[in-house]
Amino acid sequence: MNHVPFVEQNMNSQENHQESGEKSGKLITDPPFYCPEFEASYRYIIDTYDVEPRKIAIFIPCAVRKPYSKSPSHHFIRSVISKVFEPSQYHIVVFGTCGILPAELETMYPYAHYHYMLGKVQDTKIKEDFVRIETDRIAGYLEKTRDTYQFRVAYCIGLFRASMISGSEKAGIPIDLLLPTRNLIDRIIEEEDCAFQEGSLSMDEYLKEFYQGLLSVREQINLK
Repeated sequence: MNHVPFVEQNMNSQENHQESGEKSGKLITDPPFYCPEFEASYRYIIDTYDVEPRKIAIFIPCAVRKPYSKSPSHHFIRSVISKVFEPSQYHIVVFGTCGILPAELETMYPYAHYHYMLGKVQDTKIKEDFVRIETDRIAGYLEKTRDTYQFRVAYCIGLFRASMISGSEKAGIPIDLLLPTRNLIDRIIEEEDCAFQEGSLSMDEYLKEFYQGLLSVREQINLK
């Protein structure tokens, strides 16, 4: 399958933790959502970090390559976003096995210092634990940013999507546009032969729908 052709701290303990992690060269390979480093960083984001207000929040999954913005999937997703919105209009928020974080913090320890693929996990308990933990972290971030954004978009599939839905429900704060649509996901499952059941967010079909969805958001909230 081809990609869409038109896409080509002030917190001393956190800083010390980042420095020690980088010096040790430690790469976290355990499920990160269990690790105290990720809980500490999440608490910093929720309790201390100031999120600058934007019209739109766009929630996208984390990636295997670090920093996330250098990954192929984020390259394609960000390219679509940049074709619709000006940088001052939106804020990218990364979520998944990393927890949830404003994208500008992607190089902060431990977010650039782990390697883990949930898609390859077969253990049901680990997957259930991920959804439970991630639900709480998403809900916490949505509650923190209740008045930060006017519109929320999420682009995700699989367990990430399940966590986003349940986190939104727990916080009582809706995701205004959730993509890909369920109909498109079901069609991909039925018609495509993919390494993962629901395919990849970098697929043409998903990215084209994402682009059209963002255009509708731009019109809906009257952005030029």
